[in-house]
Amino acid sequence: TDVYYPYIYQPIFIGIVLAIAGNLMELSLLKPGTLLISTIADFLLSFVIVYFSQFILPESRLTLIGAALTSTLLALTEYFQHLYLIRSGKTIKSE
Repeated sequence: TDVYYPYIYQPIFIGIVLAIAGNLMELSLLKPGTLLISTIADFLLSFVIVYFSQFILPESRLTLIGAALTSTLLALTEYFQHLYLIRSGKTIKSE
């Protein structure tokens, strides 16, 4: 009940927006030594996007707790993705 999107396109739309925003954040911030900063930035950005989506999408309702829980789950997955990308050397930009 803390996150309610009445139409199926709404969570899909938010997921696409989060994916694009997360990818841009990784391109700009993620490099060796920035694992924690990148994860916190992803959490904050996803919290803002998820929480304020209720003001853009019709009939959707979110609480601060719902947005925080959703963002926490996303940040946890992002942490492991960032860890993998850093350890595999995929964050090093080619010149």
